[in-house]
Amino acid sequence: MKSSTVSHFFQNRRSCTVSRRDLLTRCSMGFPMLGLSALMASENRLGARPVEKKEGPLAVRAPDFPAKVKSVILCHMSGGFSHIDSFDPKPRLNQEAGLPLPMKVERTMFDQNGKIFPSPWKFNNYGESGIPVSDLFPHIGSCADDLTVIRSMTATFNEHAQANFFLHSGRPLAGFPSVGAWTTYGLGSENQNLPGFVVLGGGGIPLGGPNMFGSGFLPAVHQGSVIHPGRDEPMVNIQPRETDQLQRKRLAFVDDIDRSFLEKTSHPQVEAAIRNYETAYRMQAAVPELVDFSGESEATKKLYGMDSTVPQKAAYATQCLLARRLVERGVRFIETTIANHPGITNVGNPWDQHQRLVEGHEANAFEVDQPIAGLIKDLKARGLFEQTLVVFAGEFGRTPFTQTNFDFQPKGQYGRDHNPWGFSLWLAGGGLRSGLIYGATDEYGYHAIEGRLTFYDLHATILHLLGLDHEKLTYRFGGRDFRLTDVHGNVIQDILV
Repeated sequence: MKSSTVSHFFQNRRSCTVSRRDLLTRCSMGFPMLGLSALMASENRLGARPVEKKEGPLAVRAPDFPAKVKSVILCHMSGGFSHIDSFDPKPRLNQEAGLPLPMKVERTMFDQNGKIFPSPWKFNNYGESGIPVSDLFPHIGSCADDLTVIRSMTATFNEHAQANFFLHSGRPLAGFPSVGAWTTYGLGSENQNLPGFVVLGGGGIPLGGPNMFGSGFLPAVHQGSVIHPGRDEPMVNIQPRETDQLQRKRLAFVDDIDRSFLEKTSHPQVEAAIRNYETAYRMQAAVPELVDFSGESEATKKLYGMDSTVPQKAAYATQCLLARRLVERGVRFIETTIANHPGITNVGNPWDQHQRLVEGHEANAFEVDQPIAGLIKDLKARGLFEQTLVVFAGEFGRTPFTQTNFDFQPKGQYGRDHNPWGFSLWLAGGGLRSGLIYGATDEYGYHAIEGRLTFYDLHATILHLLGLDHEKLTYRFGGRDFRLTDVHGNVIQDILV
């Protein structure tokens, strides 16, 4: 720093405030400006999707091309449901029950691999499409003609937390934005009184924790906000602790200070914080109205299964009805969570039946089957189905054989290990070829052999249906442009209309 500049700076330090930007600008040789440019890039002041300052970080953005859907509902089946017991029947397992698998067995989570284990459930063909669905999901089976079933999904990771992160963010670790965060970053939200990305609580937190709903290096406004529809206070601190008049005065005071600071710094993060306060204030009225079901008919509640005497099913039915209400209000991305059944399923990963497959899968399926089918039927009845994408997915599938440590227990105790080499999920909603089965696993349901896909392809397709080009939706962080699909992924064109 030049001596004259230093002298002038210290002489006037009491009479003025010098921002970091001003200090760096006055430094000689321009070296600090190089550091500032890197800082600006890391904060995404350069290379971000353009947003008008006055409109806020969740302002509606134009898609890259005409969108097929406006909202996404992810029904996350944490723990990895068994595809060969639900949407991918394998008759050969019945023919060779109790025999060793006649092929190389990949490493499993516990490497205690037993004999071939056929599905305990019968499959039925549903609808005009004839899609086979097991007795676990009779209600979803009744919606078969609305489904696009993918039987050739694969995952890179065989452990729950890593696989859950991979499903949500395309990375196996915490710290990267979820697909929900990328969605609101790319499109904003049509409702400025509610979060653009909502996670519905009431179920367990999947292994990997809340970070899988996070915004990573994207601005924090894009992270998933948790709403618990069954609680007296559905969001933390949503109920004011003081009178409205006092709260308004307090917020006005904070707003005055923040805007004074904003005038001196022009920092976008400060403006985002101001708007977050404003949104939080509006949410105090919007959230209680959202979770107030008094205007819903008893027939609608019954359609979802809210009248069930099983607490987990009634709670999940409430989540699904709330998901529809969020779609109606323009929320971009909604995720549901499945609850644990004490003594039957595992906390955080309820579908993870290494033993007691029949008991665990039947409890889980009973919890979600009617509510999800009710959601599809209700969306259709209200004209919302074609503008919504419903995704039913776990982080991986299950093996066609048992685990040896359970082989000599009663048949009802049998379970399956993790299988990331070929498994199923399904989609429903706008822009899809419904009543379709895409891809295939081998005769044992072990490896994907036709139309092999990864979660990168699923993410690319979700963004495509929302009108976003997955290769263009980027964010500059740490000196490089990141995207949800990294350097991978192709839109699954064969399932699109």
